[in-house]
Amino acid sequence: MNVVIKVSDKTKEKMIKYYASKKRDKEIPYVVFQAEEEDTVITMYTSGKVMFQGTSADVDATMWKEIDGQNVSAKEVTEDDKKYYYCSSIGSDEVGTGDYFGPIVVTSAYVTKDDIPFLEELGIKDSKKLDDEKILKIAPQVVKKIKYKSIILNNSEYNEKYGVGFNINKLKAIMHNKVLWQMVHEEKDLVYDYIIVDEFAREQRYYDYIKETPNIQKGITFMTKAEDKNLAVACASVISRYIFLKEFDKLSDSLHIPLPKGAGPQVDQIGEEVVEKYGDDKLREVAKLNFKNTERILHTMIY
Repeated sequence: MNVVIKVSDKTKEKMIKYYASKKRDKEIPYVVFQAEEEDTVITMYTSGKVMFQGTSADVDATMWKEIDGQNVSAKEVTEDDKKYYYCSSIGSDEVGTGDYFGPIVVTSAYVTKDDIPFLEELGIKDSKKLDDEKILKIAPQVVKKIKYKSIILNNSEYNEKYGVGFNINKLKAIMHNKVLWQMVHEEKDLVYDYIIVDEFAREQRYYDYIKETPNIQKGITFMTKAEDKNLAVACASVISRYIFLKEFDKLSDSLHIPLPKGAGPQVDQIGEEVVEKYGDDKLREVAKLNFKNTERILHTMIY
């Protein structure tokens, strides 16, 4: 599916900032940027038009039209939309996989039907539109009311595992499985209709990734853009981001260097500063070495 929209200069700036960590490296004539998020490719042209390509292109395009203040025709709400939204469920989501610095955080959250009004009032329903400032404000209220389990994979651990029988999706699958298992088996008296994962791999592939894991959580419903359709996944996304931001600040403080998020050109500059101050080995502790940034950082160093 292809969807093309045109937005204001103000919204263009928001989009450039939002997709900064998801941009593709290649340069294309007459293109401001091209980025990839889950199953959607986003291309912004110098003309001001933005094209969304993928199975969820309409969802992403509609979101940005709403942010831009454009009139959006009412979307048909399917029975599936209703059943996955107005339900008690356990959902999981992750953050940090597109950031050179900072950990990967995966969270599972348990949301009951009774929690829905509280979460809607906080704005969790539209969690994808929440910026970091808003998340830092509302997440403490969420974690006080909503049961959750989180796991943090720091970059030292990430670098030990990545490439030695592990790719990013296998690491994510193992982490998702762990927090879901913990939620289902360590919390008592949970009543839920669904266990939902924001799909990053097909179901068969997901279970293949975790086949050697001792405890495997079954009965999962996989769906794309799950945080837009299910409040448990949306909560998991918000809590994961909140934990990520806190860990990111700790890492910056420990280095005495303000670290940038994402994987753009500014990250290369700060990466060089880290190496100059602490040496090459420090990157193994604080950065994801498989990113292309590493090659650029080390190749541009002056010895």
